[in-house]
Amino acid sequence: MNPDDFEQQLQRQPWRQMPGDWRAEILSAARQSALPERAPHATPYAPPSASLLSTLLWPHPMAWAGLAAVWLVILGVNLTIQDASTQVAKHTSPVSPQVVMAFQEQERLLAELIGPREMPVADRPKTGPARPRSEAPRALLMV
Repeated sequence: MNPDDFEQQLQRQPWRQMPGDWRAEILSAARQSALPERAPHATPYAPPSASLLSTLLWPHPMAWAGLAAVWLVILGVNLTIQDASTQVAKHTSPVSPQVVMAFQEQERLLAELIGPREMPVADRPKTGPARPRSEAPRALLMV
């Protein structure tokens, strides 16, 4: 039996009336589920004049407050660390000429020990005899 035959068979069947007490029971259950449930331990519903932010944060205000506190702590730590690093950089003294001379002496001694730097020259690729490019496809076709 294909789906079209089944649908035609359903259309031919007569409609039966639902018992009246069932109808009343189903409609009352639907009305009850449409009304918002209020638990006695739950906080009251926020008034409609509340701001959009409080409406968004309403389901779990303690979780949102905790998250905001964590972000404030992170921001505070970031600002204190950033200020300390800029203060340290501002108070550094310039390098003395003796230190510069000592570094130059170390570089000279290192160059004597290691020897001069040899920069390898890259080998050029070896090219074969020049031939016309138009012959390459013919050679492939002949093989």
